[in-house]
Amino acid sequence: MVVSVLVTTVVVTALIFDFTNGFHDTANAMATSIATGALRPKVAVALSAVLNLGARSCRSRSRRRSRAAWSTTRRSLPRCGLVGAIVWNLLTWYVGLPSSSSHALFGGLIGATWVAAGSDAVRFAKLAEKVLVPALAAPLIAGLAGMVATYLAFRITRRATASRTPRGFRIGQIASASMLSLAHGTNDAQKTMGIITLTMISAGTLPKDSGPPVWVIVSAGVAIALGTYLGGWRIIRTLGKGITDIGAPQGFAAQASATAVILTSSHLGIALSTTHVCSGGILGAGLGTPQAKVQWGTAGRMILAWVVTLPAAGLAGAFAGVVAESGTFGTIVVAVVGLAFGLVIYIRSRRDVVGAHNVNDIPVEPIPAETVETAGGTR
Repeated sequence: MVVSVLVTTVVVTALIFDFTNGFHDTANAMATSIATGALRPKVAVALSAVLNLGARSCRSRSRRRSRAAWSTTRRSLPRCGLVGAIVWNLLTWYVGLPSSSSHALFGGLIGATWVAAGSDAVRFAKLAEKVLVPALAAPLIAGLAGMVATYLAFRITRRATASRTPRGFRIGQIASASMLSLAHGTNDAQKTMGIITLTMISAGTLPKDSGPPVWVIVSAGVAIALGTYLGGWRIIRTLGKGITDIGAPQGFAAQASATAVILTSSHLGIALSTTHVCSGGILGAGLGTPQAKVQWGTAGRMILAWVVTLPAAGLAGAFAGVVAESGTFGTIVVAVVGLAFGLVIYIRSRRDVVGAHNVNDIPVEPIPAETVETAGGTR
């Protein structure tokens, strides 16, 4: 069976997206465990990577989840849509803002479809039902659950020995973080598997209604696991240290509530963004803590990123779609521009490296000169 150039480019682009999905979403499961010291940074990302890889065997939902994307866009240019999602993932990773890779993928596909077949090809009612409404509900539900869980955690352990309480919650964090990693792997790797499978079906290289071949399952699992292991340290710092003060009780409450929301939504067949759920859980844990200090500036920028994810990724996907319309030359241009963008992001990120060695450091903003003069004279 000869695989066409189109199918090959979609496979490669999809696996690159899966890789960025992995390092972009590592923070969802492991940020609070790293922040509280429940797990060492490299151990945390390694554990998350192994669990993500193991979750790839959950095959039953791969086509169903990706058919949701196809039903939203009818016909799409998957390659250009994936490019739009990759661009948004890299940009938000660079600035350290957690955003939904699933929503970036939806946005990229919608933008590419719009320029190829017009607005009539986009099912806006389905988009609102399956994407926009859950996007609004997820952080609110998880935030409320995290707030209640934190209150209960402090209430239940108020008479416990102060030295033993954090240790017990840290042990609990390891379990809840593992559950989140499994949930992430079973949800997010399926998108890539389904896109590759449906592309091969539409190209005639697989029979209709086929499931993902073994090599697709393995390659998608390896790609997301590798991305997870490298660690999205910038986003881990934001979720672990940038939103609110996270101790072991708050970390356990945030992870446990996020896990409960994700597993419940999966059982009910409701697609939620793990990023929105986990971020909402952390914010709720902070609000549920007496005298909590919530960094509303960071939270506001994070929510703004959620709002613009769909249109921003859509614009990138639409641009890629317009350029690719010119044929082989346009496809080459899209690939070159995408690689150049990725290279620029990587080079700029090396100027301020965030890794396992400093992920828990909180950047200190410089004190204005007039403040120093007022406090104690000019130095």
